[in-house]
Amino acid sequence: MHPLKTKTFTVMSFNITDLFREAAKKNPNKLAIIDKNGEAVSFSALETQINETAQYFLQKGIGKGDRVLLFIPMSIDLYRTVLALFKIGAVAVFLDEWVSWKRMAMCCEIAQCRAFIGVWKARMVAYFSATLRKIAIKLGTSYLNTQAQNALPTTTENDTALLTFTTGSTGTPKAAKRTHGFLFAQFNALIEKLNPQEDDINMPVLPIVLLINLATGTTSVIADFKASKPNTLKPAKLLKQINANGVNSIISSPFVIKALSTYLLKNKGITPPIRKIFTGGAPVFPSEANIYRQAFPNAYIEIVYGSTEAEPISGHIVPELLDAHVANIEQGLAVGKIALSATVKIIRIIDAPITLQNEEALDAMEMPVGEVGEIIVAGKHVLQAYFNNEEALLRNKIFINEKCWHRTGDSGYFGKQDADTKLYLTGRCNTIIKQQDKQYFPFVYENAFQQIQGVEIGTIMETEIGIIAFIELKKEAAKTAVEDKIRHLPIPIAQIQFIKKIPRDLRHNSRIDYQALEKTT
Repeated sequence: MHPLKTKTFTVMSFNITDLFREAAKKNPNKLAIIDKNGEAVSFSALETQINETAQYFLQKGIGKGDRVLLFIPMSIDLYRTVLALFKIGAVAVFLDEWVSWKRMAMCCEIAQCRAFIGVWKARMVAYFSATLRKIAIKLGTSYLNTQAQNALPTTTENDTALLTFTTGSTGTPKAAKRTHGFLFAQFNALIEKLNPQEDDINMPVLPIVLLINLATGTTSVIADFKASKPNTLKPAKLLKQINANGVNSIISSPFVIKALSTYLLKNKGITPPIRKIFTGGAPVFPSEANIYRQAFPNAYIEIVYGSTEAEPISGHIVPELLDAHVANIEQGLAVGKIALSATVKIIRIIDAPITLQNEEALDAMEMPVGEVGEIIVAGKHVLQAYFNNEEALLRNKIFINEKCWHRTGDSGYFGKQDADTKLYLTGRCNTIIKQQDKQYFPFVYENAFQQIQGVEIGTIMETEIGIIAFIELKKEAAKTAVEDKIRHLPIPIAQIQFIKKIPRDLRHNSRIDYQALEKTT
């Protein structure tokens, strides 16, 4: 149960810019964003800047439907630019900062952008890219107040607002096509979880959350670290920001929460004023959740399960996760009760596109309670389209009449004994190891490895010589003791390899990058 009274929002529009305008009207002098360098802007001042920037963009030739590539770090400038683009009906296009030149060129070819807006460094780099040089309009992050009052185009809920390319280094890039209606549905789904309060001062490390904060009148403090370079994270610096700005809630990937928690446990006596923490984007095993609880004993901590295309799917608070965890390591990871906005089914795992004529055919694919299958989800907040990628649409979606089911690619099941139908996760479908009549789930053993003293992270992978366990040790760990405990696990491990650093995903630095790990074998 949420510890704070639920705040009710009266929503009169499907558009995030309209929601922000209403928030600015109610909270004109309240700080909207405090940048990592200490610069701050109020809601009313930001609204003025957004209106001026929108007029500037129109004067520069950017109009409704134009796709605009953005290379701006998380900052006041970024959100001023994004909301100005929304205001004129243009489409903001985002690429991950860490993509290779080749990958970036592929993304740009798909998006076919009319304009490019970036910081000085990004504009200089753009000169070396033939793809970026083709873009007609190139602008910096500053703007001129034109004093013009050109009429703004009408935006509908079906108009595209954002294109965001999903994480990946191979294959055709997937551009998630987020309409204004989708952003509004996601807004509704997430505020039910986040439950913003009038006095919240939030540190949102996940960029989409800051948009929600602007729409709800919540002050945001941008964390002082570069998300694309997670090793630059300095917990002491973040805690200084938190205390200086009175931050009382954090929404972040598990990597940041774990780093803060570990630092706090090593430096007893530091007690930041945090009362709410939400984390998602990567799995949180019980051993890590327990670290959160010890570091923030008085905070409400919720772990949210979801994906780029469907956020949230489920979630639960840390005590529920710890209570759900039992000695049986083969149970998978409990990821909580299904979100009110989502409908979830567990279907037979099929490594191919699925085309069905009716719900009855989908029902026939459902797995019995307690049996593992692929997790699929439907709801208004579930992404229904990719941009110029029919292959991704066929592979990741099941359309029945006008209803869209998203295939998460995750395997899992509904618990047999759960009166409230908790969902359990057993990892990616494409990592399941099948030997004779037995299935082994690497994700399940990642949970088991984390519970062995001295192990930082580990997983298993099938190779030509059999199943190999890959283990990253903590500094003080003893290999022989760890190896002995691994050998006692109920799995036929042919070899144990201790490696210095198991590769993680680039976006959250929390999930194991199986493709990169496979290259080390």
